[in-house]
Amino acid sequence: MYEMKISEGGRVVIPAPIRRSLDLNEGDTVVWDILNGEVHLSTRKKQLEKARALFQKSTPPGTQPQLVKDFLNERRSETERDEPA
Repeated sequence: MYEMKISEGGRVVIPAPIRRSLDLNEGDTVVWDILNGEVHLSTRKKQLEKARALFQKSTPPGTQPQLVKDFLNERRSETERDEPA
């Protein structure tokens, strides 16, 4: 457990051991979430991994590539339809 002081403008320095543990570097984006009155910090990469895992659990095995193709084809059709002539 680490203690940090809030400085001017609400800034908080993430302690080096936490940055190392999360493989954070200057310029990286972090994601803060509030759950039951507690703040949780994670990385954008970790959030994407969790979203992908959730997607994979909610679709039948072997259907993800086709779902992606269908989605991309739909977006291309919308783009073509919306482009000025």
